[in-house]
Amino acid sequence: MTIKEVSEKYDLSADTIRYYERIGLIPHVPRKENGIRDFDETACGWVEFSKCMRSAGVQVEALIEYVDLFFREGTEEARKDILVEQRARLQEQYEQLKATMERLDYKIAHYEELMVKKYPNREA
Repeated sequence: MTIKEVSEKYDLSADTIRYYERIGLIPHVPRKENGIRDFDETACGWVEFSKCMRSAGVQVEALIEYVDLFFREGTEEARKDILVEQRARLQEQYEQLKATMERLDYKIAHYEELMVKKYPNREA
């Protein structure tokens, strides 16, 4: 696949894909004889993984370290530790968002009650 096709498939800009490759989030993308990237299934898997992790807010530095370790023997424990740490960060963010959503729901319900009292004949 060309970078344009990958860009469209994963809804990432070509610049973002090039950046991810340059910093090591997408390891070795095969190239054609003319030097144009030729994304295979493995490279596309790394694009998808990187997009998913970044969309969730996983730190770039942690992902770079993870990818680097992925290609070294005996690093399973270290890779798992990175993922566990990032999951804990996401869980904390999730709890904060959940609390905010609950507060917003409470406030919205409060205003709905006020509007029903103030405008009893109003249609929903």
